[in-house]
Amino acid sequence: MNVTRGIGFAVAALVFVIDQVTKLLVVRALGVDLAFVQSLIQQKLGLDGLNHVQEILPIFDLRFVANIGVSLGLFAANSDATRWMLVLLTGAIAAGVIWWMFREKKLPDVCALGMVLGGALGNILDRARLGFVVDFADLHFGTWRPFLVFNVADAAITIGVLILLIRALLVRDKAAGESPAAVENEVNA
Repeated sequence: MNVTRGIGFAVAALVFVIDQVTKLLVVRALGVDLAFVQSLIQQKLGLDGLNHVQEILPIFDLRFVANIGVSLGLFAANSDATRWMLVLLTGAIAAGVIWWMFREKKLPDVCALGMVLGGALGNILDRARLGFVVDFADLHFGTWRPFLVFNVADAAITIGVLILLIRALLVRDKAAGESPAAVENEVNA
């Protein structure tokens, strides 16, 4: 394994550990009984009565949410079959990211892929272990919430994807022997 890939996998491991530790700390700080939440989900009783919230700043709360779906609450895993289908689907996506990491040579792209991989693995572990993903970060401005409640894994995935998109759309690597002025003329043309 080359150094670039090693750094990418180190980024993935760091994101994974930070994600799992923050989820554990928030669940403890809010006094959430995960076994009770699991039983509510398994019995399809709903989670509306759960209200574990702690204000940190006027614009930021720790708010426990048991997310049984994926992005934006889509594809809710209302049964064990759909839960494990989501685990398999996200596992396949993570495998694709690993494959991409082995092919990618540029360090910024490998680090961005590491962020996506670490976040995906953190959420996969939650879904496999608990049956839901623990979300807790609630950014809001009064009653307006620009994001759904999220976690470190979600943030890492989003930032990693944004880095990949920005680099794909805006960053051009200069060819060997090409002067910076030639690249600038090509970009400005």
